[in-house]
Amino acid sequence: MRWPRFSRKAQNKIQDPAKLQRLIIELIDKEQWSSLSADVKGDAYEGLLQKNAEDVKGGAGQYFTPRALIAAMVDVMAPQPGLTICDPACGTGGFLLAAHNYLAANPRLDKEQKKRLKSGTLFGIELVDGVTRLCAMNLLLHGIGSESDKQLPVETRDALASKHGEYDIVLANPPFGKKSSVTIVNEAGEQQRESLVINRDDFWATTSNKQLNFLQHFFTILKQHGRAAVVLPDNVLFEGGAGETIRRELLKQADVHTLLRLPTGIFYAQGVKANVLFFDRKPAREKPWTERLWIYDLRTNLHFTLKENPLKRADLDDFVKCYNPKNRHNRQEADRFKSFTYDELLKRDKLNLDIFWLKDESLEESANLPAPELIAAEIAEDLEAALEQFAAIAEDLKR
Repeated sequence: MRWPRFSRKAQNKIQDPAKLQRLIIELIDKEQWSSLSADVKGDAYEGLLQKNAEDVKGGAGQYFTPRALIAAMVDVMAPQPGLTICDPACGTGGFLLAAHNYLAANPRLDKEQKKRLKSGTLFGIELVDGVTRLCAMNLLLHGIGSESDKQLPVETRDALASKHGEYDIVLANPPFGKKSSVTIVNEAGEQQRESLVINRDDFWATTSNKQLNFLQHFFTILKQHGRAAVVLPDNVLFEGGAGETIRRELLKQADVHTLLRLPTGIFYAQGVKANVLFFDRKPAREKPWTERLWIYDLRTNLHFTLKENPLKRADLDDFVKCYNPKNRHNRQEADRFKSFTYDELLKRDKLNLDIFWLKDESLEESANLPAPELIAAEIAEDLEAALEQFAAIAEDLKR
């Protein structure tokens, strides 16, 4: 289906699940809609969510993870029937839906496993109530959960406030933004945002850094030998203080085995530099569980954009091959895939995991740039021209 660009009226409908369903019916045709299967209805809904993420600034885009990335993460995690899967920052449900589809494609599922897949396998937590409703509708249209029995796999709550269960697999892309904050009303009746420090006994460090808190939370909700694949920004890899403390503890208490460096230009929030961290929780012991960290560089010298050159599932084929989900303990290094021992990581300043080795071609190109004074002169000319245009517009507005 070819999606139209959204009018402002349509954009408002998309924020409400019931209105969005009616919008889909308007776009397709009432009779055709009633005859569609649940999968097709769900795909239509998912398509509109993605289109809305592309078109609407500040809309669903901030909750939308590229589906090609989600598919690759689920493929390497290879969830099996009977396991519980949680996304504590589920947004519109992309990870939950991909995990469901992966499991549903298993031809050996028996009747009981199919029933549990619908209710009892997937668990989502979302902070924003309106987004929870979008997610619930997305899952229901794909046949997940039951609205009549009020058995929905997603609930509205602050995942970071407390532990909300233990799961076999965690798949997540927590919201971008470094600091946690809360909106309060001061004595003058004005709203203001204050930094929110998460203080939990089961956390290794106390910090207001939302990403570091989510990383700690992911570990706490994993069962022993549970597995996680989570999207995190670069600062989690190198930040000192609480960041260093959390990395040291994670490397000790979990097997942090794989890091995927993601390219820029793939998220609707522009300029984001992010990674996917893969780790398994392990029982307590004195010897650190992490023995070797494998890093795949999908960033250096690779360029993607949301429209002209979007990230496709095929772009992640080599990563999936190198990851070797059938036996990740049997891997081979490649140009973009290198391993680093625990001892090598310990020697890095502040246990910095932001590691790269490929030569950046853009840095070589910078050597051929014009002299700094020429660049500065060109910038000054551009700024002067822009100021003249603004001055002309200001004069026109006065008339």
